[in-house]
Amino acid sequence: MINKLLIANRGEIAVRIIKTCKKMGIQTVAVYSTAEEDAMHVQLADEAYCIGGPRVQESYVNAEKILEVARNASVDAIHPGYGFLSENAHFASQCIEAGIIFIGPSASHLQSMGNKIEARKMMKEAGLPVVPGCDEAIADVDKAVALAKEIGYPVMLKAAGGGGGIGMQLIQNEQELETAFVSTQKKAQMFFNNSEMYIEKLITNAHHIEIQLLGDKYGNIIHLFERDCSLQRRNQKVIEETLSPFISDETRTKMGKCAVAAASYIGYENAGTMEFLVDENQHFYFLEMNTRLQVEHPVTECITGLDLVEQQIYIAQGNGLSVKQTSILPNGHAIEARIYAEDPTTFYPSPGTITHVALPSNIRIDHYIQPNMKVTPFYDPMLAKVIAYAETREEAISHLHTALMQCDIQGIKTNIPLLLELLTDRDVVKGVYTTDFITKRGAARK
Repeated sequence: MINKLLIANRGEIAVRIIKTCKKMGIQTVAVYSTAEEDAMHVQLADEAYCIGGPRVQESYVNAEKILEVARNASVDAIHPGYGFLSENAHFASQCIEAGIIFIGPSASHLQSMGNKIEARKMMKEAGLPVVPGCDEAIADVDKAVALAKEIGYPVMLKAAGGGGGIGMQLIQNEQELETAFVSTQKKAQMFFNNSEMYIEKLITNAHHIEIQLLGDKYGNIIHLFERDCSLQRRNQKVIEETLSPFISDETRTKMGKCAVAAASYIGYENAGTMEFLVDENQHFYFLEMNTRLQVEHPVTECITGLDLVEQQIYIAQGNGLSVKQTSILPNGHAIEARIYAEDPTTFYPSPGTITHVALPSNIRIDHYIQPNMKVTPFYDPMLAKVIAYAETREEAISHLHTALMQCDIQGIKTNIPLLLELLTDRDVVKGVYTTDFITKRGAARK
């Protein structure tokens, strides 16, 4: 049994995990940087320890320091949340070697699926259709140019170890590729310690659809339906919903079965997400696998009634799945909007001090915002997730819009005006948006 758990993360996800642990009677240990000694997750945890300076390299990705705290605090398990060390195979191995449960998949799955090139190969072997592209790392820009000509522009230049939209560049022609290759490669090395690059064909008018999976160590795998994550800017998700307003019931069933079959093929364990691009004819292509909890997991919790963090902990304790595929049916509709500390017109981060905050209490909001809280430039600018759930999609959108109107965050700029505009846009309301919707909409406004 897990009696004491360390959360190797910060912000709203750390607060989210603490709440589930309290419900389960599990003691929690928080870690924090010198920039966040008064943070909400520090206040809510049973114990809290400073692990270094404000830069992530000094603190939240300092695996040795986190493990030192874990050993000294005598924890049974570590939950990595998402981002930071959540998909770091070496960290997962270090946890196991220290006799600490890593709440997530095995280190081998983190290693194989964390490299996007290797993941493409494995999913091909599993029988999944993949986005047309290369299955080997590109050595230099000349090779990249040759491959792009073969595939046909436009293409996506991607980091093999990438995630969260980092190390990803849309390329329209050879000149752009020659300019972007070295800079994107350097960024990949800096963020992921892996400079390997690859190229995929751009799927135009695409929808980004992901399938939530749960698996146990006994070979049982289920899916919890899909999430539509097509409303993005700079390859970062802004609004997510389930069920998707785009895909048909036939496509939904087929995608779920394919995702389960692929996860079963590799023997996947714990929570994970199969990411797909779906074209306008509902043909779907494997994009990548996220071997962790996703930011947008609350919408799945709403329509299934499951606590995914609780499920992760339950599986990590060696239990079989607590639910069967046949017992899970989607109920209602859920939609989530991410509130960022950023200028809604330029998308630039907006650090500063939050002088006042008032949030509605009649809707789920996962957040860590407090009055007089400093929003630093050191971390992701996401402040909160507002999640609306209702019987119909129309009602859910209306509830979310009302809640965002009631969110009062002063002292910094936020993207709430953009979110409100999106939720009243005719095409968004009709559910006919694609991954380039915000980009095209911005161009149209200019």
